[in-house]
Amino acid sequence: MPELPEMETYKVLLEQIIGGQMITGVVINREKSINVPIEEFTRKVLHQKIESIERRAKYVIFRLQNGFCLLLHLMLGGWMYYGTKEEQPDRSIQVQLSFQDHHLYFIGLRLGYLHLHTPEMIWRKLQHLGPEPLDPNFSLDAFFSIFQNRRGGLKTTLMNQEVLSGIGSRYSDEILWHCQLHPKRRINELEPSGLVRLYGSIQSILQLAMQHGGYMDPLYRDDHKTGGYQMFVHGVEGKNCSRCGNMIVKADKMYFCQQCQL
Repeated sequence: MPELPEMETYKVLLEQIIGGQMITGVVINREKSINVPIEEFTRKVLHQKIESIERRAKYVIFRLQNGFCLLLHLMLGGWMYYGTKEEQPDRSIQVQLSFQDHHLYFIGLRLGYLHLHTPEMIWRKLQHLGPEPLDPNFSLDAFFSIFQNRRGGLKTTLMNQEVLSGIGSRYSDEILWHCQLHPKRRINELEPSGLVRLYGSIQSILQLAMQHGGYMDPLYRDDHKTGGYQMFVHGVEGKNCSRCGNMIVKADKMYFCQQCQL
């Protein structure tokens, strides 16, 4: 599932290629991928200029000229591709937004969706989310105020979107490997120095992943920005840890090094 680095990469690239452009065509192949009847969706989206594109947690928000918004969550297996009809991926496409002779294809939205909302509905839907971990205002003090009284496991807490937004299973594993903490370790067992390391690793791993465009496939044919991040631990069980050389293992859907994560 794409997480903060992937959705931020998508947001930046989409701003560059479709920001300010008018939607000239709408195709809905799977009505369950939207939240209103196809006719209403098309009427409110067609011929609207994309005023801005934002990201919040794992969501991307397309703000339209008429005041409505499209809220995208790719969930598990969802992705996007932008190109001409000739470049269309050989995959089942649930939603297509056209921009003259180029199209933004939404693919794999079995659980994901592209919903039409008012700004007020967006605010209500996202108000439960915790702070953005890379927000300049999310200081070490702010982190301590959230984490120092919690008692849950490290991985499950990092993935809790009401605690911090945008981190999922993949980057929680990467973060905990980076700060050398076991994913099942409980927060209340950590010394303040451990929390400091955890905060630093959240910043370092997410920024590193964003610098390399996350792990997702490219957004368009000549996209050299996306998909350059190489995982240290997630999904690489059986390989040697790049820090200590011990084997990476997987247990209870958690990837970690048994030797250097304590």
